[in-house]
Formats: sequence, structure tokens, C-alpha cells
Amino acid sequence: MTTSQRSDPDPSAALGALLRKPSAFVPLIMSALALGLIAGVLAGVIRVAPTGDEGMPARLFQLLLALQVPIIFGFAVEWLPRSPRSAVVVLMLQAAAAISAVGTILWLEW
Repeated sequence: MTTSQRSDPDPSAALGALLRKPSAFVPLIMSALALGLIAGVLAGVIRVAPTGDEGMPARLFQLLLALQVPIIFGFAVEWLPRSPRSAVVVLMLQAAAAISAVGTILWLEW
């Protein structure tokens, strides 16, 4: 076994450690909350005013998605140079979570 093979960290351990960083998991939670808003509106738990205005749920959804952008950008700037493979996996998870929230809105044609 060469020296480089012994010093390489376990990729799954590096990914797990990276996912415990707030800049990695907070955008995932924000996307989950956005999906929760959609589910709440569909279930009738969260009411939407019939005035034609987007209302509070839509504004919260937009804020949750928009506020992810600077967090994800900061994560990428900090972790891509340090741990590129793990950082790319986390960025893909963050993108998939955000796309699922936006995709649900588009699928529902809201």
C-alpha cells in the first residue's frame, strides 16, 4: 500500500462530516420546509386567502428558496477547494432538494 492510499480519508466519512456543517444541511432543511408549506396548503392546514394575492405561504416559499442562494454560495466557496468530491455531492443534494420544491410548484401549475 502506498503512502497516498493510506493518507486518503474515507470518502463516506468525509461526506458525513461535511453534511454536519450548517452550510450543508440548512439549505436541505429550508427546501424541506418549502415542501412542507406546499403539503400544508394541499392538506388544508395552511389557508390561502381567496383574494387572488399570493399570500403568506407563497411568500414564505419564495423566501426559503431565495435565502438558500447565499448559504449555498458560501458553502461552495469554502468547501470546494478543501474537499471537492464531497462538496460536489452535497451541492447536488442541495440542488435536488431545491429542484424538488420548485418542480412541485410547477407540476401543480401554481
